[in-house]
Amino acid sequence: MIRPMLATDVPDVLALLTWMDDAPEREVFSPDARDPRELQTECEDNLCLVDVDDEGVLAYCALSPFRDGLVLEGPVSDGGHVQALLGRALAHTDGLPVYAFAAQENLPVRAALEGAGFAAMHTTDFYSAPLDRLTPHACAPAGHRIARRLPIAAYRELFKSSEDAWAGRLTWTPEQFDGHFARDDVRLVALLRGDQPVGFAELEFRPEEARANVTYLAVHPAERAQGYGLKLLALAAAEAETHPEVRTLRVRAHDHMKPARALYARAGFTHCRSIVTYMRDGDEDV
Repeated sequence: MIRPMLATDVPDVLALLTWMDDAPEREVFSPDARDPRELQTECEDNLCLVDVDDEGVLAYCALSPFRDGLVLEGPVSDGGHVQALLGRALAHTDGLPVYAFAAQENLPVRAALEGAGFAAMHTTDFYSAPLDRLTPHACAPAGHRIARRLPIAAYRELFKSSEDAWAGRLTWTPEQFDGHFARDDVRLVALLRGDQPVGFAELEFRPEEARANVTYLAVHPAERAQGYGLKLLALAAAEAETHPEVRTLRVRAHDHMKPARALYARAGFTHCRSIVTYMRDGDEDV
């Protein structure tokens, strides 16, 4: 039976999420929370559905706001009960586009998404390297200096000039910008020649997973092919090393980003996972 998720379903949903976490090939976009109270809070404002039988929850699926539409959480199921649940969730989209994310190896969920009208947009590959492979090169080139803050205008300029811009950040207010970089789990490392930024690496720490993610690496187009990317990765690793729990640095590249892939190979990163981004178009008149 498919119905809205109840508070009493939280333990079963957490068990499903833990099952998913145990194998990379099961990965889909899912709630961050792995604590009962945090999961219940995270799900309060979303449409969360479960497929249940007499023994408990068989599958979980949810919709939440994302970009210009919605994002699908799941579907997650240990027994393949995804198609009907997915169809029920998609009946609540109000004509908005829906995004979904699944591991490249998660063939059952990918087949269900494609059967429900989702189309693959691109694949994002993730690469990892131990910090001590990168940190020996963590120094500023001659005539440059390291900064851990950038003016919002300089930050925006580097985003605008980069191939993989997150458009939402271009509209951040100064308060949002300051609030983001005031977070304990976020760090910025920039290289400047004089007062001119040539690039930056933005980090997000995941000490519980013993890693730091490079959430953004930007080098101004006019400054590329001069080794700044390698330097910024090394500086990011040195910054990550300030957290004793962190052992590895992770980076990402979409399938069309050949220069980034070549950079990561030169730096000594190895491939660790791939995620396929899907989208189901909304109604044009919405």
